[in-house]
Amino acid sequence: MTRGIYITANDKFTDQAIALLNSIRAYDNETPVVLIPYDNNYHQVAERLQQDYGVQVYEDLDFIERLSIKLQQIFGEKFFARPNQFRKQACWFGPFDEFLYIDTDIVVFEKIIDNLNYFSNYDFLCCDYQHAGGLTNVFTPEIYNVFSPEELKDMFNGGWWASKKNLISEQDLYETFAECAAHPEYFDFSQKTSDQPIINYMILKRIKRRFNLVLGENKGPGNWAGSQNFKRDGYRLIDINVNQPLQYLHWAGIRIEPGCPYWDIWEYYRYLHEPKPDIFPPSQPVQNPFQKFIKKLKNQFQSFF
Repeated sequence: MTRGIYITANDKFTDQAIALLNSIRAYDNETPVVLIPYDNNYHQVAERLQQDYGVQVYEDLDFIERLSIKLQQIFGEKFFARPNQFRKQACWFGPFDEFLYIDTDIVVFEKIIDNLNYFSNYDFLCCDYQHAGGLTNVFTPEIYNVFSPEELKDMFNGGWWASKKNLISEQDLYETFAECAAHPEYFDFSQKTSDQPIINYMILKRIKRRFNLVLGENKGPGNWAGSQNFKRDGYRLIDINVNQPLQYLHWAGIRIEPGCPYWDIWEYYRYLHEPKPDIFPPSQPVQNPFQKFIKKLKNQFQSFF
């Protein structure tokens, strides 16, 4: 039996990938990591990760492309804001019998692969409080026609999850997407999330032996970088609600840049093995929805002249 970690990245997110791998390797030098390219611009990040951390690129790139295109076409190619997020579904068909998927806007604080020991009793793992925030970014209230409130406690954030090879088949993916495309009213895409609603639906429908680590007997710590419930322990954090150290920190929906929550922790892991630059490269400013609306109006008016 083989265990390993999958990540997705392209050259644009090299810094995030380095921070994640530095944190993984700080606790675990052995577990293999495979990169699923987010798009065709991945050669620089792949070379860096292979050289420094032994990361291998997913072997069957043609399969990833075919899978991604077909999943997009079921909904329509312009439906999803970030359709390449569905490339991570190649996890089900890769080299590892048991796997953990991790987004690159995460750093970990433990030997994270050991959580797969829960597979003696379960087939799917997640580890977050997504359910505690209601249905937002996953479902609409229409979903109560499909799942019970108890089942919906198993909603999860798509940035950290684990399962077993071939537990979901390629045909399962296509059938699930077709079912979801027939009922778009079930899903909350209002904040431009792409894969999370569909994959939640698929797991709730098709995998019965699920376990959210934070809902265990002793509960568990949160992980969202926007939380106010954490206190510092050097470059690690403790969740004061459960008095437990965080397993990982996730900047979901938060741009990682100077001034963001826990920037110093991300910066620590990013430059763990190299000199820190005097000035971090500036990122593009984030437009709020009103700014985007005004820009759209200006573009529309300009088209008349």
